Amino acid sequence: MAEADGDLDLESEEAERPAEKPRKHDSGAADLERVTDYAEEKEILSSDLETAMSVIGDRRSREQKAKQEREKELAKVIIKKEDVELIMNEMEIPRSAAERGLREHLGNVVEALIALTD
Repeated sequence: MAEADGDLDLESEEAERPAEKPRKHDSGAADLERVTDYAEEKEILSSDLETAMSVIGDRRSREQKAKQEREKELAKVIIKKEDVELIMNEMEIPRSAAERGLREHLGNVVEALIALTD
């Protein structure tokens, strides 16, 4: 009977403790609400949108113009046909890549090869 009394004590202790509620992700939902409530919806003015689009358009046109000027400068660089063929054969790359590498390094074969191997 001593063993039975020990079992009763364990059961009575468990009955006295309130049952733990299964934890849900309710606290995460509350945090999410606080974050989403913080941001206010704002109306975007069409003038602001037009200004932003013009800035983006201007930046693109400047970048494109700079790229065209760079291509013109590279086209002015004189390169040797033998150098192009050497780079093509050694690096196993197409002619256009070999020519570009040479032009970017002002016709210097060694610098072009070093740059192409990196």
